[in-house]
Amino acid sequence: MEEMMKKAFFWLVVAVLAACTGTGRREAGNAAPGDTQRLALRYATGFTVRDSAGVRLVDVGENDHFALVRDDAVEVPGGYTRVRVPIRRTICMTALQLSNFTALGAHDVVKGLTGTKNMFDKDILERVGDGRIVKIGMEGNFDTEMVLAANPDVIFISPFKRGGYEPIKETGVTLVPHLGYKELHPLGQAEWIKFVGMFIGKEREADEVFAGIEQRYNRLKTRADSVAHRPTVFSGEMHYGTWHAVGGKNYLAQIFRDAGADYVIDDEETAGEDLEFEKIYALAAEADYWRILNSHPGDFNYEVLKASEPRNELFKAFKERKVIYCNMKQQPYYEISPVEPDVLLKDFVAIFHPELVEPDYQPTYYKLLK
Repeated sequence: MEEMMKKAFFWLVVAVLAACTGTGRREAGNAAPGDTQRLALRYATGFTVRDSAGVRLVDVGENDHFALVRDDAVEVPGGYTRVRVPIRRTICMTALQLSNFTALGAHDVVKGLTGTKNMFDKDILERVGDGRIVKIGMEGNFDTEMVLAANPDVIFISPFKRGGYEPIKETGVTLVPHLGYKELHPLGQAEWIKFVGMFIGKEREADEVFAGIEQRYNRLKTRADSVAHRPTVFSGEMHYGTWHAVGGKNYLAQIFRDAGADYVIDDEETAGEDLEFEKIYALAAEADYWRILNSHPGDFNYEVLKASEPRNELFKAFKERKVIYCNMKQQPYYEISPVEPDVLLKDFVAIFHPELVEPDYQPTYYKLLK
């Protein structure tokens, strides 16, 4: 009995010490006043999060700083823009941003979009059709009246195209950059779901969704890491006399590597560059596979691919019928794939190493062109 009392006293002391020293686990968002606690992000590099004295401090890139508060009386540090959360209304500028809301079941918060080109989601299309979501026009040509009609608490922007945000700034609405498109790791792009989750009050749901994505992705990646043979792959096609090839550090190149293949471009570029045919042919003539993503109307096949550029038939991947294809007019690629890197990975693994997936696996986005 005495020994049991000693053990009980020992564990009581440990618990008290843990509470006093802060070594006990405290969930993000519940930091005690005066505490500063950094929210752990595993892959995303475009934003950081700290909890400090009841305020969630979100730094996006180097220049944008937001203080998320649930109480208007809470003071925020200098240099931070106050945002009352959860927000109830917003505008999304890109499909990547919208994919976060879709994965979180939060279409009710979305009140405006730039457009619905290549949009498949029936719920979004219904909301646009009955006016619950308005179309505000494309970057560089926004309809300010429609922006005001959406009455957003904040607007998620993607400042990398034509811009045109000055008229929107004049409305006084807070603009929040969403930089998921800049992430170099597929899971980094997907982890921006946590960013949106903080603004709309669905942090726990975002953590759970991402945890599932991460687990499925890494489990399959581990299988592909053990393959004995790694095929080579290249990407893109000729458009208006040039071939845009993504760089060796692009997230797509990372998916290829994680799927057990080697991308033919191993430079340090991210966005890539436009190449002449002769340059890409020198790099990819003997590559095993060729990945193509486009919006071709109708049936896209090897005859169409050859007709678009007769020299395409010179590639080994063309000759051996190993072109990997996704048609954005038939698949909701940009609409939802940013939060499905695990699905993209499985599509590629099923092609590069079919023995690693179930025999009856049906691809979601990419399949071998017939």
